[in-house]
Amino acid sequence: MNIYVGNLPFEISEDELLDVFGAFGEVSSAKIITDRYSGRPRGFAFVEMPDDSHGQAAIDDLNEKDFKGRTLKVSVARAREERPERRPPDDRR
Repeated sequence: MNIYVGNLPFEISEDELLDVFGAFGEVSSAKIITDRYSGRPRGFAFVEMPDDSHGQAAIDDLNEKDFKGRTLKVSVARAREERPERRPPDDRR
């Protein structure tokens, strides 16, 4: 199960995220999304858990829970929509 985790504190590490979700079962991966230009975290992540029941338990327990002063938004991740490639502003026609 692919899980979206939003409203994360910016100082959280992927290891901390693995620990939080690992309390519910095996975690395949945890990826904090960063800004492609600055490299700073954008405040959300994706966690992959192979067992759907463990993933759902994590969602049920962690959604709307306070974590380091932030209220987490945790849900099943939606499939990414295909978007057209963006051109830099000076390259418009």
